[in-house]
Amino acid sequence: MAKYSERAGEKVGKAIHEEKSGELKTGTGKKVISRKQAIAIGLAEARKEGARVPVKATGKKAAPKTAGKRTTSRSHT
Repeated sequence: MAKYSERAGEKVGKAIHEEKSGELKTGTGKKVISRKQAIAIGLAEARKEGARVPVKATGKKAAPKTAGKRTTSRSHT
């Protein structure tokens, strides 16, 4: 399980509280409507302060798609 510092937990708790009361805003100034957004904002603030937070997960790369050859032959006789 990931280990978060106490300060990180406080930041996330504060962000969730602000989200519930409708005060939490995104970076562009829009109101946060998702609990997941609130958690992400709290963790980002904790990272900026230097709290111990596991590294941010990056998107997984998809396997390269290979163009398959057609298996049916179309011979005109």
